[in-house]
Amino acid sequence: MRNILSTRRQANKTLLAAVGVALSAIAAPAMAQSGARDPGAEAFVQAKAQRVISVLANKGMNEAQKKQVFHQAVDELADVPRITNFVLGKYARTITPEQRARFTPVFRTYAENVYQSRISDYRGEQLKVTGSVVRKPGDVIVNTVVSGGQLSQPVPVSWRVLGGGANWKVVDVQFKGIWLAITQQQDFVSTIDNAGGNIDVLINQLQKGGSGRR
Repeated sequence: MRNILSTRRQANKTLLAAVGVALSAIAAPAMAQSGARDPGAEAFVQAKAQRVISVLANKGMNEAQKKQVFHQAVDELADVPRITNFVLGKYARTITPEQRARFTPVFRTYAENVYQSRISDYRGEQLKVTGSVVRKPGDVIVNTVVSGGQLSQPVPVSWRVLGGGANWKVVDVQFKGIWLAITQQQDFVSTIDNAGGNIDVLINQLQKGGSGRR
């Protein structure tokens, strides 16, 4: 009996040691990857996000002009179709073509208003990239600070970008520790869940200017 127990203990120790080695092998590349920066992603955010900031800080344009130019700048900066699909969460698989045709423009208007409001709250004029973290190739978090204007001190803003080369696009933005697209997805899915899965309820609420939760 003792021999059996001893053999089992030794086998368990061997298994744990093997698992530890395997985990170390998996973790090592991840740790190395997390320390990497992506100059291409950083340059993209520096140029395109700065344009968005500059549009909203431009005192020579009225609000209608700002909205029009902001709309164009967002197309250059963000992957709007991907974000539109992402915020629907599990309902992206069940939304009908007719519902999607109605959802897409009202979400676009809603999202632009939210992003414009968040950025305008800072009233900064300059954006500076402070670094980036490669989550995996083609998936990068670019960290920036917004300063100048009416800001007494720089404010951090992070941008998640996907792509590579000349094809980077922002898919989410973090303000004050909150990722907007992730938060919108949680709010939208909750709204549809509470409506018994009826996506039309969310679409109607967005048309009226709200998602039911903020």
